Amino acid sequence: MTASSAPDERDGPDASDDTEYARAYAQGYGDGVRSALREVVAHVTRGHTTAELRMLIESRLARLSEEVEAKRRSLLAPPERPAWGALLRSAPVRPWSAPTGAPPAPSVRPGQSFLVREDRPRRAVEIVRRSAAGFARTMIVSLHPPAFDGLAPSARVEVPLAPAGPAQSAPSLSEISGRITERLANAEGPVLLYVDALEYFLAYESPDTVLRFVAWLLEETRRRGGGLVVSADPQAFDPREIGRLQRLFPSVL
Repeated sequence: MTASSAPDERDGPDASDDTEYARAYAQGYGDGVRSALREVVAHVTRGHTTAELRMLIESRLARLSEEVEAKRRSLLAPPERPAWGALLRSAPVRPWSAPTGAPPAPSVRPGQSFLVREDRPRRAVEIVRRSAAGFARTMIVSLHPPAFDGLAPSARVEVPLAPAGPAQSAPSLSEISGRITERLANAEGPVLLYVDALEYFLAYESPDTVLRFVAWLLEETRRRGGGLVVSADPQAFDPREIGRLQRLFPSVL
């Protein structure tokens, strides 16, 4: 047998399987890197500091094994799609994205609550600006409180979230809830509550704890006749978590 007629190991029966495995692995690796970088960019554009970014990333890494397992199960047993599904919708469902021509921001009335899905606080800030005059106070729960042009200093109440000193840890949600309760009790008249720090809370609290905190805010808003506007980035949440968050609110934008 000549050298030219010798069998090539790459031409064996498993060669195509190896090539397909390598292609799928490389594609999955690339998708994972892109997803991670996009998530970091989303956090950076919201104005997080280096320390906050580290906490957010470490929190996501701690939950990564659960996400990978959920993805593995979904690939092994994908949900069945009914054959008549195309008759019920004119276009496939796509992930939510901010509309290019969004309608004007609505106004919040006492007793109303809104969840605003956005990559960084913009529309939620505009909603508060349009609505603040209808409330005695505007309470702000944010690491980087917006300016809210036109809001009088006497009508502005901020809830501190950062540690009191360099050697102290960030306050727990129980402590933050206590600070909010204290300020609500001291307010004369209905309060408009603005929150854009849910992603920060997820850095050191479980998703269930954060969702319970949001449910508590909604109940306090209803009970006291106030208003609530929450700004949250859908890309910073697990799909199941953002779904549970949306179901808590009567109005989602």
